Amino acid sequence: MSQARKQVKKKFNPAVLFRKQIFIPIAALLLLAIFNLIADPSFYKITLGYNSAGDPVLSGYLMTILDYGSELAILAIGMTLVTAASGGQDISVGAAIAIAGSVILRVLCGTDSRPDHMQAPVIVAFLIACVVAMLFGAFNGALVAYFKIQPMVATLILFTAGRSIAAWINNNELPIISDPSFAVYGGFIPGIPIPTPFFIAMVCVIITMLILKFTNLGLYTQSVGINESSSKLNGLDPAFIKFLSFVLLGLCVAVAGLIKVSRLSSINYSVIAKDIEMDAILAVALGGNSLGGGKFNMTASILGAYVIQFLTTTLYKFNVQSDALPAYKAVVVIVLVVLSTPKAREFMGKIAKSLKGSERSVA
Repeated sequence: MSQARKQVKKKFNPAVLFRKQIFIPIAALLLLAIFNLIADPSFYKITLGYNSAGDPVLSGYLMTILDYGSELAILAIGMTLVTAASGGQDISVGAAIAIAGSVILRVLCGTDSRPDHMQAPVIVAFLIACVVAMLFGAFNGALVAYFKIQPMVATLILFTAGRSIAAWINNNELPIISDPSFAVYGGFIPGIPIPTPFFIAMVCVIITMLILKFTNLGLYTQSVGINESSSKLNGLDPAFIKFLSFVLLGLCVAVAGLIKVSRLSSINYSVIAKDIEMDAILAVALGGNSLGGGKFNMTASILGAYVIQFLTTTLYKFNVQSDALPAYKAVVVIVLVVLSTPKAREFMGKIAKSLKGSERSVA
């Protein structure tokens, strides 16, 4: 028995655990979970109620995390690809969501900002929003890939002008969709108590994982991010890979835009998706991905998105003002950036080796 235990101990290597990319989001998730369990166990309470239409819905802080974390997970997919390929981040996704949402409402409302019924099918409005969002993604991608502009500087253009463009699309009016069927995409499917955004996010995740598994997109993206010159010598087109990553992020933006405007069946150009770009970038960082590009772990980024929403919900739970949230998240960014540096990882590796050495001495 003692010999079997020694064999199990030999197989366990703490250093390997620290080197795993997904270790950071899992550790952050556990810390938040333990903190809320100690501070207020009611945080985990889930209740079954009914909405205004009489349909069963689940409510509670965990459902809020599942709901709002899902749209962030969708954005994290595109932001991970952009970060890996270009070594930079797109700070215009919030403004792009405003544009996509405005396009959807424009198509559904037509010329009347308060229509009695939708003027077009939701799928048509969504597909048009996808095209528009991908075009703006292509604009950002062209500036980065072909004009060699640093990603944050290139996307600063749309970050600045995007919300004005969104307002212009609807003539500075605030359109309202009265058809309750439109609210399904940001609310609940009748008879299903789990928020619809979670199912939309899972579809996006499954499609992304299948693409990464059965195509070379992930390999090409990482190759360009690690060494652009080397990837070019191996027959890749680094500029096109970067360009494509921004276009795919545009597609993710359109999906998030549909969820956002569906929640209220309207839009507020200056508030919708405000500061969401910071959360998306933080999700990528929390996933252990290098913000300088290269190798990435999509699963870790998606998990990181839910952890960020976990943090946001926790802060709201303890009555932290919304204006103060960026300050708390900035602290998290600093910690994550420091932990992702080679020196920090080397230090953690030494700690892990010392723990392993102490275990051997005890044995």
